Amino acid sequence: MEFAGRAQAARDRVPRIDPYGFERPEDFDYAAYEEFFSTYLAILTRRAIKWSRLLKGGGGVQKSMTLKRYIRKGIPLEHRARVWMGVSGAQAQMDQNPGYYRHLLQGERDDSLEEAIRTDMNRTFPDNVRFRKGSDPCLQRTLYNVLLAYGHHNRGVGYCQGMNFIAGYLILVTRSEEESFWLLDALVGRILPDYYSPSMLGLKTDQEVLGELVRTKLPAVAALMDSHGLLWTLVVSRWFICLFVDVLPVETVLRIWDCLFNEGSKIIFRVALTLIKQHQALILEAASIPDICEKFKEITRGNFVTECHTFMRKIFSEPGSLSRASIARLRERCRARLLAQG
Repeated sequence: MEFAGRAQAARDRVPRIDPYGFERPEDFDYAAYEEFFSTYLAILTRRAIKWSRLLKGGGGVQKSMTLKRYIRKGIPLEHRARVWMGVSGAQAQMDQNPGYYRHLLQGERDDSLEEAIRTDMNRTFPDNVRFRKGSDPCLQRTLYNVLLAYGHHNRGVGYCQGMNFIAGYLILVTRSEEESFWLLDALVGRILPDYYSPSMLGLKTDQEVLGELVRTKLPAVAALMDSHGLLWTLVVSRWFICLFVDVLPVETVLRIWDCLFNEGSKIIFRVALTLIKQHQALILEAASIPDICEKFKEITRGNFVTECHTFMRKIFSEPGSLSRASIARLRERCRARLLAQG
């Protein structure tokens, strides 16, 4: 009874809708979240003071080891858009192309592109009150514009499922159509090349790279996958395509993206390896393909991923060394193998 009372009291105190507009799920652990957030709030307050000092003066964001260290410890929401724009190169692109975003929206119509985007509008964050048709303002139109402009900008990609979730998060953080467009361009065009192209070769390659990293660092898990002939794409494709959106809690995803914009795609491998290593014993209990798939869903839930500050510290310690050179060599080998397979 005492536990039930504490849980109900926490439910009464913690808002049902989070700061980003998402409704908390029915099975949300309000008591555990309240306990975590009471500590995390103090961390956020300390970080906000340090960030305000670092960014004092309103100039451009310059990459440095100090900035990298600060980013790994988390960017306060009020500074997140500015820092993402600076470290990703999106701000430079926007400054060099004034009026380009509006020009894209006024360009020649592409019925197939528009229909593909429109089809996904109601499927994008049905649990977010800001994306519902009845909300005022409704972010569906903003999302549509960003995706349409990007489809006109990068005709080789157009629109690919998964981009709606990424653009949606960008809009929630920046509250700006144009900034969201340029950040989407940084992700799709530079940070994650060929993830969303028709062949998705970059995406397939990086899933193969993860498999190779698991084979080296967590051989028992690799052996389990091999014994069932299970391809990595079956269990981690959503992690890569949606960059953990709708997979991990929103604040954890944004902390991951802080580092992704600054350090590049190797952050995805660090997150994936940490999730697998932390839950290796649970995964190894699986005795069938459906069982393995269910375990991989389970490892993205619970306190370990909710406590984002501790989780982010783990991703930079648990997987060990992941150098750019070693990742580049693995990518080259995996890409060659995929191309040979046709």
